[in-house]
Amino acid sequence: MSEGFEYFDVAADVGVHAWGPDLAACFRQCARGVFNLIVPLEAVSPAETRECAAQGDSLEALLVNWINELLYLHDIEAFVLHDVDPPRFERDRVHGTVTGEPVALERHPRGTVVKAATFHQLALEREPDRVSARLVLDI
Repeated sequence: MSEGFEYFDVAADVGVHAWGPDLAACFRQCARGVFNLIVPLEAVSPAETRECAAQGDSLEALLVNWINELLYLHDIEAFVLHDVDPPRFERDRVHGTVTGEPVALERHPRGTVVKAATFHQLALEREPDRVSARLVLDI
């Protein structure tokens, strides 16, 4: 499989292991993995788009900060994610477009409440044809 995500157990938390052929695909799969915990992706319509950006002084910081910005969007606007375009990178900044819709309790089964992405056990590995990340979420 060229890109995807899976979960791993962490004491009192949950982890997302995501991978892709490049950094953008890996970040995309991390976001998909996080939001699939909140509401199954297949239950969400791509009705609306939002822009999301974050800054960081390392790739690891960019990943954590970007996921936390997406979670902020969810918390403030009650927006659930259907998918995310592969994000774009500029020096110490990442930005991208996400699709989804406002939460509709009758259509969106509530899953795990994700508080934040953390730096705990964070790992980002780059190989010639694959980038993978292990991201622990505070739930």
